Amino acid sequence: MDVFSGLSQVMRCCCRDEAFCEGVTFHQFMILDTVAKVKELNMADLHQILSVQKSTTTRLVNPLIKKGLLRRDKADHDSRAVKLTLTKEGIETHKKLWLCLMDFCKNVTNNIPEEKKAEVLECVKIFINAIKSSSSACSCSKKTRQGYSYE
Repeated sequence: MDVFSGLSQVMRCCCRDEAFCEGVTFHQFMILDTVAKVKELNMADLHQILSVQKSTTTRLVNPLIKKGLLRRDKADHDSRAVKLTLTKEGIETHKKLWLCLMDFCKNVTNNIPEEKKAEVLECVKIFINAIKSSSSACSCSKKTRQGYSYE
């Protein structure tokens, strides 16, 4: 549990509603990065990518639109559907954010002994995949587990 607790504490920087660079939060960066990769993203797909509620997705997207980083248009295939695209300013901000994140990642890896870097990064990847594989089978939300009732 110490590992999970420690990871939770240090990863809070990625979950805060505070801007980390260029006035953009980490979740907002994830939106910009995803749109940059696919060029055009359906709003309906975004909440699944971010693993957040639809209302949270809207709350994260709206400031990016107000800042002129994203454009929201009706989708060609369905007038009720919405697609997101990066603006020119959004493309430039995305590049700046990547540089900021690369500096952060460089600082993190500089704090890992050189001879251990490859091993540590490989172990983290394995650990992430193990968590992803196990999370769908997680029974924490079930009312009973091993004979205990959580009501």
